[in-house]
Parts: sequence; C-alpha cells; structure tokens
Amino acid sequence: MAISADMDNKPPTATIEAAHRRHLGALPFDDTRDFEDADRGFIAAQQPCVVKAADGRVVWDNDVYAFLGGDAPTTVHPSLWRQSTLAAKQGLYEVVEGIYQVRGFDLSNITFVEGDTGVIVIDPLVSTEVAAAALALYRQHRGTRTVSAVIYTHSHVDHFGGVLGVTTQADVDAGRVAVLAPEGFVEHAVQENVYAGTAMARRAGYMYGTVLDRGPQGQVGCGLGQTPSTGEVAIIVPTIDVRETGETHTIDGVEIEFQMAPGTEAPAEMHFYFPRYRALCMAENATHNLHNLLTLRGALVRDPHGWAGYLTEAIDTFADRADVVFASHHWPTWGHDRIVEFLSLQRDLYAYLHDQTLRQLNQGYTGIEIAETFAMPPALEQAWHARGYYGSVSHNVKAVYQRYMGWFDGNPGRLWPHPPEAIGPRYVAAMGGIDRVVEIAKGAFDEGDFRWAATLLDHAIFTDENHGGARQLYADTLEQLAYGAETATWRNFFLAGATELRDGNFGTPTTTSTTMAAQLSPEQMFDVLAISVNGPRAWDLDIAVDVTFLDAGTNYRLTVRNGVLVYRKVPADAATAQATLTLATKLRLLTLAAGDNTSPGLEITGDADALLALVGVLDKPDPAFNIITP
Repeated sequence: MAISADMDNKPPTATIEAAHRRHLGALPFDDTRDFEDADRGFIAAQQPCVVKAADGRVVWDNDVYAFLGGDAPTTVHPSLWRQSTLAAKQGLYEVVEGIYQVRGFDLSNITFVEGDTGVIVIDPLVSTEVAAAALALYRQHRGTRTVSAVIYTHSHVDHFGGVLGVTTQADVDAGRVAVLAPEGFVEHAVQENVYAGTAMARRAGYMYGTVLDRGPQGQVGCGLGQTPSTGEVAIIVPTIDVRETGETHTIDGVEIEFQMAPGTEAPAEMHFYFPRYRALCMAENATHNLHNLLTLRGALVRDPHGWAGYLTEAIDTFADRADVVFASHHWPTWGHDRIVEFLSLQRDLYAYLHDQTLRQLNQGYTGIEIAETFAMPPALEQAWHARGYYGSVSHNVKAVYQRYMGWFDGNPGRLWPHPPEAIGPRYVAAMGGIDRVVEIAKGAFDEGDFRWAATLLDHAIFTDENHGGARQLYADTLEQLAYGAETATWRNFFLAGATELRDGNFGTPTTTSTTMAAQLSPEQMFDVLAISVNGPRAWDLDIAVDVTFLDAGTNYRLTVRNGVLVYRKVPADAATAQATLTLATKLRLLTLAAGDNTSPGLEITGDADALLALVGVLDKPDPAFNIITP
C-alpha cells in the first residue's frame, strides 16, 4: 500500500490535554525561585544570538526559541515548557564577582574565572565557533583578559569540543595556557566518540531532535539545555591530570581544590572549589533536573550509588565554605542553606533510584515492572530540579536493573525471542492481518492508550513498512506521546520517529571530527580496526602485518586469524611479517582503513596483497541505519 500524503502534524487529543491539566494542578508552579536565580547576575545578552561558521553555515541559533515563555501550549507538557523557558535564557551572567558564565550559547555553559592577570575557562562548549563567541561576549563587558588555563570538568564533548575557540595548541605547547582534566579524560573522551560513535551519533539525532522544527509542535529543548551546537569539534590534550581528591593547583594566582568523581555522570569527572570566591563547581553531577543513568543515545551504564556518595562527600567537604554552587548546565544556587538543600536532594535522588530498584529487584520484580510502579518521595516529586527533563525515572530504573542484572529478566520465555523483523509478522498474522492490527491500534489511539497503539503499530511497520494506514497512524501516535512527555529526550525521540515515518530517514546530522580521531592512541586505533572486521568474511584469513608509526617511533604486529584482529607492541620483524606498513602519522592508519592507499605518508614493503586482504574485510559503519523501520 502506498504511503499516504496526508501526514501533517496533528493537534493534541483530549487525553493529552486532560493530562496537562492534572500536572498543572499537581506541581508547584507558584514557586518562581528558579526564574529569579536564572536571571540573577544578568549583564548582557547576545543580539542576535546566532553564531555562524567561517563558511556562513549557522552552527547555533538561540533566537529560534523565542516562542518560549508564558503559558504552555497544549502540545507541550507544562513542566517541560517551564524548564525549556528557563534553559533558553542567554547571555553573560555574574555568578559572584570574579566568576562569570555565558549561558544559552550551547547545550552546556562556559564559565570564566578571573585570575591575577588572565582568565580561567571552564568547559568550552561543544564547538569552536560558539566558544569564541562566548569569550568575545565576556571580553566585551569584562575586558580583554588573556586565557591562562582551560579546565575540562569531564569527558563529554559539550565540555571540551570548543577548546580552539578560547586557546590554541601553540599556546598550550608553549606553556602559556594550562589544560586541566580528571585522570583518564582523553581515553574516555575518544572512546565514547569513536568506538560506538556512529551508532551513538545516529541515535543522538533522535535524542536531541537535531532535525526537528523548533516550535510548540516540534523540538522545545533537551532539558539539560536547548540543543548541541554544530560547529567545529576539537580537543587539546590536558597538560595537568588531576588524580586525587584534595589535590590543589594554583592557576594565575587562583587556588583550586579538587574532588574526584569518576564513574558518575561521566567515566572521568571532577568537582572543584575556589576558596578565593567561595564558589563550588559541581561539573554535571548536580544540575536542575534528573540526569541519565543510561542515556538514550547509548553509553555505559552509570553508577548512581557512587554518584550519590560523591555528592555526600561534596556536601561534607565544601558546603560550609561555599556561598554559591554552579554547574556546567543551568543556573547557580546561592546561600548556604539552599546549597545544602539542593545538593542533598540531588544526592537523595540518585540514592533513592539505586536503593529502591535493588530492593524490588531482590523481591523478583523485573526492570520494566519496577519502572512501571516506581514512586518518588513527595519532597523529590515537588522539587523542580529533581524532575526528569533529561533522564526519566522510568528509563533510569531500567538502567539500574541493567547495571546489576543485564538485559535478561530471568523468564525463559524471553531468553530467545525473535527479532523485530521476524516477530512482527507473526503477531500481525495472529491478530488477523495488518489491516486488522491497524484497526485495533486506531481503537487504542481513540481511547488514549497510545502506548498500546505504538506497540501494535511497531509490529505492523516491521511487517510492511509501506502500509500507509499503519505508517500514518504510527506517526500520529508517536506525536501524541511526544506532546505528553515531560522528559525532553523522550519528546525528541517520539517526534524524530514520527518525522522519519512521514519524511524518511534523516541519517546522522553530526560527525566525529578528525581532531578527535587524531587523539586516539595506536592501541585505540587498532581497537577501531578490530571492531570493524567483518568476522565471517575474515574466517579464512591468516595474516601477520607489522605497522610502524614514524611519529611515535613504535611498531605493532597485527595478526588476523579466525576473524579476530590481535595486536602486540613488538619490534618489527620482516622475516615473520608478510608485509610491513610504515606510516608517517597515526591518523594515516585510519585514512588507509577508509580506503586511501595512495596519499603520502604510507610505505608498504613485502606482500602488499596481505595488507589489501586485511583492509578488504573492514566494514564501514552506517550513519543512516534504520531505527523506526526495518
């Protein structure tokens, strides 16, 4: 059946509108302290708040969110509308005299800490262009201070990718600018963006709603911020690795006391305190929403028990000495009592999710069962900063279950299920055919049971993806689920799915930068090759190749047997290697794997066919794999 052309956005149903009215009555909308805090210290906005790359491409546009404010439309959960209105505020703000933030220039904040002669930059956003614009706005109002140091709070790209907008590799190499980061930063930063980078980036297009129209029926933000910028992403390797809690460094006359917090929101993360300013930076471990224990784009499952423990340690170590706590997202909190309350509730949020999931897990409940009935304490339900705008209680509970128990819930009937392409047609046939399934789904839609409708239509689409009735109703169903979602990332996922059902696969809007790939160690590059080997095609290969990197002065022996690539750091041995590959740089290995065997910087001796056989079994990742369709 042909796809229907009548696939325009639909208004919210009465079910969604009624749910919004209930939320308006249940949540403390008369508490406006967040609006006061978000506006406190405002100095100036950027007009217009649009940032372009050198080629004229727009990489950031905060003005597109001008529709936010006032009462929530019925197409957006009122709590999410409130959060997005707050997160869209942009400009230069004074945290305390001497510490300034530019907000609303990216998904994250950039912070400027004034030293004796220059300025320390904390977390230079996602991309070069927005970081440079933020630095220019700071300098416009605080004077042209030179950058004396850059601090990366943790290993996610929105906290380091714009580093070339605030400094240069030359200044770092010359010792004019220090770069501080938690131990393990580079390893985790490149692993997350390269190893599973293609799949994560494709799903991130759903999670952040990158291609969605901005507006009341489209993307209204991400909860943690509005959206990531799309400019040049880079990395400069830290010059100082912070390793221990209690470690102090004095940069440009400013003493900084560090607390390590690995395995929390990021594998490598740290908090730090500025005695001069009585200010505490909590990185991304205490923000004005419930965060993710397993992000929907994909990542390693995070440890809520450890996360809560580090928040307790931060309270005990710094709260009595702090007048303000700020983070790399959202707005600060001022005053001792409010700081303790804020950090304590954030701590209780992650501890409660962890402990209560495990309690029920040990009573035999599965992750999906626990998530369905999980109730937060009233104090957390009524705390705006504990609401699930970026992570949800539902998927975080399932993440805790996954962390301890894995994907299998213990029921043998679910141990070996058919994949979607096989189980969909079976369900559809059992229910009387695809037209009957769509009929049942339409009844569920009309009754407001959008979850059941989505389940039915998922099976229908995996039976016949071009069935116009199924495709249109599925898009309409996902749209209603989006309108009702308080979690911004859920809303974006639902709307992205509806968009692809209506308009086709939009692929991956962003790509990993070559500067990121260049920071891979030789071992990590070989890991990238190993996970690219098409095992069945390589079953019969028996290859031994030496790879010599001239820039690093090292050699590795690569072997491929039984479809497995193994590498060892050993001296080159032409007598036992079928071929020797000499490379001018590490990055040249990746360009060779991509099929470039003619550019300079590459020399092959021995049996060139052995090397070509290795390259010939490497698969290229697919940045446009299907998600909502087979």
